[in-house]
Amino acid sequence: MNNQLLAVARGDRPADLVVKNGQIVNVYTGEIYAGGVAVCGDTIAAVGDVDYCIGEGTRIIDAGGKYLTPGFIDGHIHPESSSLSIRNFASAVLSHGTSVIMTDLHEIGVVSGLEGIEAVLEEAKATDLRIYFMVPSHVPFSPNLETSGGRFNPEIIRKALARPDAVGLSECVGPYLVGGFPDLMESCTDALSMGKSLQGHLPEMYGPAMNACIAAGVSTDHESHCEKDVLERLRNGCHLMMREGSAARNMPALLKAVLDNHLDTSMVSIVTDDLHTCDLAERGHLDDSVRTAIQLGAGFVTAIQMVTLHAARAFGLEREIGGLAPGRRADINITTGPEDFRVESVIAGGRQITENGKLLVTYPAAEHAPCLLNTMHFVNPITPESFQIKAPAGAKKVKAVVMDTLQFIPFTTRREVELEVKDGVVQCDTAQDVLYIAQVERHGKNGNIGKAFMGGFKIKGGAMASSVGHDNHNIIVMGDNFEDMALATNRCAELGGGQVIVRNGTVAAEVAYPVCGLLSDLPLDELSAQKRRMNEVAYEMGTQIPIPFMFLCFICLAAIPDYAVTDCGFIDVLQQKVIDPILAVVE
Repeated sequence: MNNQLLAVARGDRPADLVVKNGQIVNVYTGEIYAGGVAVCGDTIAAVGDVDYCIGEGTRIIDAGGKYLTPGFIDGHIHPESSSLSIRNFASAVLSHGTSVIMTDLHEIGVVSGLEGIEAVLEEAKATDLRIYFMVPSHVPFSPNLETSGGRFNPEIIRKALARPDAVGLSECVGPYLVGGFPDLMESCTDALSMGKSLQGHLPEMYGPAMNACIAAGVSTDHESHCEKDVLERLRNGCHLMMREGSAARNMPALLKAVLDNHLDTSMVSIVTDDLHTCDLAERGHLDDSVRTAIQLGAGFVTAIQMVTLHAARAFGLEREIGGLAPGRRADINITTGPEDFRVESVIAGGRQITENGKLLVTYPAAEHAPCLLNTMHFVNPITPESFQIKAPAGAKKVKAVVMDTLQFIPFTTRREVELEVKDGVVQCDTAQDVLYIAQVERHGKNGNIGKAFMGGFKIKGGAMASSVGHDNHNIIVMGDNFEDMALATNRCAELGGGQVIVRNGTVAAEVAYPVCGLLSDLPLDELSAQKRRMNEVAYEMGTQIPIPFMFLCFICLAAIPDYAVTDCGFIDVLQQKVIDPILAVVE
């Protein structure tokens, strides 16, 4: 029991901080009314008429009639997709009003295991961002179809779930639940027995399959795309996380379905999942999602609820966060109204982070743990020959499967083409929009190289390589010639990880990610400038995909339909097996 907090609430001692003269956005009642918030330490002591809490030593912030909302909560985000190390990520999202995130830091775990995740969580303690840890449910994400640096088994997951900041098991994949994968079922049982939640990854799950997932204890899903998905989830008591990120912006279709069907929104929240550096710099974070929700027809209070209280309820944390009420963490945003919504000042855990848009705090650069550094290890030298796909003996032309990425979301579809063979090697064909694509194992485990053919990116005259490749983070490389692919791959490794574009035998643009091959210590503005340059070069090479590297990194995700490439080979996602991209010899 916090006796000092109770004393402030009773009026027996002055508050440390009072925000007064505001318009309270009450996410519990749906009201907006005049009042303020009194804070003791990092906790709210009183809300409404708080003048009685002001005394000698109380710091007063005059909201000037602006709106007071709770700090925003992102219930499903992978901070690694911003490419920012955790302290710079915290600075960036806090400045936009996000004071709490739920994350599994899965990408760090893929490279450096639980040791790496715990090192990043330790780094984050120097910031004012509250992180609730969602334990990865399986690493590698797709067993037997990819090689990762870290590995999670039920014993490691139990250890992670015992952490006081752990609130659930993340990304419980629907087909694996329906299939009764033993390790996953054991970890789900452990999580539920410890009072932790199960967070779902349930694309294309309907009827009996969805029933089985919910019966297993899954309580949320972030993989909805259409009205059918909305109804399937909400009618089954599954919390709907509407994704409004960079790789996928599903909220417009999902929110329309919610509003058109007059559905209750108490089990609906907004998440970003994967947020690109440039989008964070240019659009913001959940503040931008609130603006979008309002433009789509959500009421102002409803939009705020979907990034505060509703997100907290999805994890059973509404007594700790998500609202302006006594006993909750003192996360307070001072904002403009719905007509031109902006977060002007931010208080997180009772500490003022921004004032009129200006960041007031700085976090020192972290001295990274050794497990987070020097993570690039090739078993064999990488040469142009490493990427060749050999044709059957004597073939002059073959029929092959090409996976095409959609232009608005990195899902892949099937296309069959005929490709020429030269000196026994199948040739790509940019005229048919066919490139080479491969993934090179970089964790020093086996030296695998998986190879396939790619459509949709439409680059010419070079190659793109990235050590960011979900969900294994080997090096994914794509190009129209083997020499540039080898140069891009080797340069990526020389950087300690990163992203590289090679044009006609020369490195044209690059960005280094020395932390796990995933993250940079550069601040947001500098990193976003480098990544904008990367995009510009990719556009010059012919791609029309707005964020080509983020799309590229999803092509090796063996859990998203229809096809993928991992270090193990060309993956048929629906069948969950490696297949040959060569179908037949053309006579």
